[in-house]
Amino acid sequence: MSATGLDVFDKTLQTTNIWLNEIMEEVGPDRQTAWHALGAVLHALRDRLPVDEAAHLGAQLPLLIRGAYYHQWHPAGKPDKIRNEAEFIARVGAELRDIRPIDPREATRTVFKVVARHVDRGESEKVEHTLPQDIRALWPH
Repeated sequence: MSATGLDVFDKTLQTTNIWLNEIMEEVGPDRQTAWHALGAVLHALRDRLPVDEAAHLGAQLPLLIRGAYYHQWHPAGKPDKIRNEAEFIARVGAELRDIRPIDPREATRTVFKVVARHVDRGESEKVEHTLPQDIRALWPH
């Protein structure tokens, strides 16, 4: 029997939980922290990518995660001019400041690893190569 009554919702809940479990393996067993880390990194990544590439990545995300990815997105004026790792990590850290302490660099590496594992390999490579080399170093190889 379906938990929600709609298979599409059940599937996105299951997939989202898989992503969160993988993040929790790295950043600790707090589901709220994992959810916030996922959102913070995806927002920084989305805003750093050219609009077309951000949309292509968004299309690869599970429905629930896609909603978080697009939450409060304003594509005008994108991509942000974040040029290096320190600026990117600072952006992630700013979004994580209201939760338990978590290393924004570790959160970024972890979320990048989960994204790269679950989206199409070709899309993952496009995202990686769109980023400045300094930020690209955080992407899993």
